[in-house]
Amino acid sequence: MRERVIMHIDMNAFYASVAQHLDPRLRGRAVAVAGDPERRNGIILAKSREAKACGVKTAEAIWQARQKCPGLVVVPPDYAAYKRYSRLARMIYYEYTDLVEPFGLDESWIDLTGSLQLFGGDAMLVANEISGRVKDELGLTVSVGVSWNKVFAKLGSDTDPGDGIVSITRENYRDVAWPMAASEMIYVGPATARKLRAAGYETIGDLAHAGDYFLGRRFGKIGFMLRDFANGIDGSPVRQMDPAKADVDYVVKGIGNGLTAPRDLVCESDVKALVWLLSESVSQRMRESRLRCRTVSVGVRRAGDLSGYSRQTTLRIPTCLTSDVAKLAMGLIEANQPLDEEHAIRAIHVRATNLSSMDDPLQCDIFGDAEEALRAERLDLAIDELRSRFGNRCVHRAVELTDEVMGGLDIKRDNTVHPIGFLR
Repeated sequence: MRERVIMHIDMNAFYASVAQHLDPRLRGRAVAVAGDPERRNGIILAKSREAKACGVKTAEAIWQARQKCPGLVVVPPDYAAYKRYSRLARMIYYEYTDLVEPFGLDESWIDLTGSLQLFGGDAMLVANEISGRVKDELGLTVSVGVSWNKVFAKLGSDTDPGDGIVSITRENYRDVAWPMAASEMIYVGPATARKLRAAGYETIGDLAHAGDYFLGRRFGKIGFMLRDFANGIDGSPVRQMDPAKADVDYVVKGIGNGLTAPRDLVCESDVKALVWLLSESVSQRMRESRLRCRTVSVGVRRAGDLSGYSRQTTLRIPTCLTSDVAKLAMGLIEANQPLDEEHAIRAIHVRATNLSSMDDPLQCDIFGDAEEALRAERLDLAIDELRSRFGNRCVHRAVELTDEVMGGLDIKRDNTVHPIGFLR
């Protein structure tokens, strides 16, 4: 059986690198991409190599970053640009294989098993060629991991975060991968790493030799999966992306969107404006994916002590209507707290789960609700078509315009789709 050739390509300091490429004045300077302090989301989203060298960290406040790096240049995020550069990079990958699986905007796995011989048969030469093309054509650098499986390919690209290529093979993985900290491997998060360290398992090699009793008792099935990963046992395929959708064929389990409000929400109209904006984004994305939901959930973070809660409700008939999602989300919040200054809200998240295809027929009933829902669905789809042609702000609901600041937001456009889970 032919050995697989898998690469994981990670664009270095992606957000900050795009900013530096778009504005030559920023090249060579300490740059951070950050939210807007005026909207109270002023944290570091990404930093350039120069900023990282000064100790700037992702998720810290801008003022903290500037204490470490007084000359730090802070720029706002430009999600449209990130999506464009991400698409351009994948167009390069497509010239080598049709098996391209994105893992967020800046990372992709590619499977060259069937096409490597077309490009000379040397995986390292092809990796160098791809790296050089991204640098020459897009002005960005990439780290590339090369291996026979996805887990070690990603580990390789993570090992050298600066324009390097690391090959992890069946011959060298004990020397290359096993000495690394267990936390370097995909799906070993902080909590899992703490449990492993507490039991004396510090490295990937330690995890590779962990016993059945310990893994089963402390982690269950995922423990055995992680041990397999540490031993290079991973047969998961590189899932083919649909270039037209810029997406892979995977099962969507939920669609959500959240936002820290520009100011504390202290009354019903404040909360309603944000809930409808978020519900509009979630529902529009559902319709784009041809999905309906039966469960709507909300997450709320309070302004005072930053405590929060989440609640959900389940429908009898699935929906993708903005009005349904918004009314359910609003009802969940109203049922769980007063909407006044004493109970001010800082952030809200709306999520749709328990999804089904829009191609599935709706259950009819004697009250005619299904037919009414289909008529409302057609209206929402017509609005979506207008927005696809003229932008999301061409049609507004009146409730979204009750707040001048929030009415100017385009939450769907600025929404960042986070990496698809490795486990499906």
